[in-house]
Amino acid sequence: MILYALACDDGHAFESWFPDSAAYDAQAKSGLVTCPFCNSAKVEKQIMAPSVARKDKAAVVAMPEVAPPPAPPPQQMALLSDTERELRAMVKAVREHVVKNADYVGKEFADEARKMHYGEIERRSIYGEANAADAKALIEEGIEVHPLPIIPDERN
Repeated sequence: MILYALACDDGHAFESWFPDSAAYDAQAKSGLVTCPFCNSAKVEKQIMAPSVARKDKAAVVAMPEVAPPPAPPPQQMALLSDTERELRAMVKAVREHVVKNADYVGKEFADEARKMHYGEIERRSIYGEANAADAKALIEEGIEVHPLPIIPDERN
């Protein structure tokens, strides 16, 4: 096997193995040796240092540096528009305000809201959990309730 340093007419350098020099000549003549970067069949052998096997040390093969074509510049992608980011920030601020300034009553939300509405307990800011049926019943009774939006985790 023989390793050839090759280059296309666009200047892309690369290497390829061949069984012998006659195999390279036959493949190059048939147009089978092409540049892996631009697919050009105008390929020529380059000067390279021969590799001589040594018994005392492993053979050292001098490899020319292969310069790949430049990558296209990265394009910016916006997952959220500026308006969506602003809205998300406002919703997050509202949620943080409620959590900081109201009492969490958990699954007892509907009962606590009714007791306050009918004057059974002192009014205060509360938040908690209610299923759709309880929320609908509260609204039908004239008790003002508002859903508290859940903000997706920042990594989502």
